[in-house]
Amino acid sequence: MKAIVVTDQAAGTAGMALVQRPEPQAAINDVIVQVHASRFVPTELAWPSTWTDRRDRDRTPSIPGHELAGVVTALGYGTTGLSVGQRVFGLADWYRDGTLAQYVAMEARNLAPLPGDVDFTVGASLPISGLTAWQGLFQHGRLQAGQSVLAHGAAGAVGAMVTQLAREAGAYVIGTGRAADRQKALDFGAKEFVDLDNDALEDVGEVDLVFDVIGRDIQKRSAGLIRAGGTLVSVVGPAEARPADGLAVDFVVESDRAQLSEIVQRVRDGRLQTNIGDVSTLDNAVAALNPTERRKGQTVIRVRP
Repeated sequence: MKAIVVTDQAAGTAGMALVQRPEPQAAINDVIVQVHASRFVPTELAWPSTWTDRRDRDRTPSIPGHELAGVVTALGYGTTGLSVGQRVFGLADWYRDGTLAQYVAMEARNLAPLPGDVDFTVGASLPISGLTAWQGLFQHGRLQAGQSVLAHGAAGAVGAMVTQLAREAGAYVIGTGRAADRQKALDFGAKEFVDLDNDALEDVGEVDLVFDVIGRDIQKRSAGLIRAGGTLVSVVGPAEARPADGLAVDFVVESDRAQLSEIVQRVRDGRLQTNIGDVSTLDNAVAALNPTERRKGQTVIRVRP
């Protein structure tokens, strides 16, 4: 099968190569998925799991990419809950070969059914951004209707999902980003927008929840805006600054079939929009994942026409 592999951490995305690899075999509780669409997060190349297994042994050449949508083609021993021929989408294990390939082996529990009226490209764009937003807001942030949310990067992959889900939950959302992102953030449901290059973040006042995808100085300044009992949720590692009278939570997103189903149902209902920019093919994936200019929206790799 065709697959993108990485072998040199120092080379970054420029070190990606399209090669031929053996098709994967299904282990116990696995399924084999014929990948129709895949997405890659550039920060994957900084994750130890891309380069080593759980025992810290080198596992290169490894196949990156962890989000996918496709069709189940085989079931491993003991696998239940899915069937051959079923459309699925989900989040592959960090320590196993990923989804920038024509086929992937992964645990069935990491997949959810993909309704027939949702395109594979859309399905592949949902798992990391959707689950990160859902878990950060509702599991870790315990967001309630009527609360206020400061959503950093509100026009980005995760931030757009945070903005939309928080708005739907009845929160007042303040989005941040670059000046060029203002209208998109407002379209996604933010009531206010802060241009981090030109506006004073502190003018926002107190909020109940900060969803941080940036870190560093922005995180430190944001911590000071959280009112008593509020929460700073971070997806960029342990918080360097904590609210004076609140919680700071950092987390790594986990696959969850029920949450994936909730997210895709909102897409079907029109309550949740995806933020897809470019769509490329597997043959052109190396170039697509090495853009020469800043791109808006997620880049999705269409593996199967």
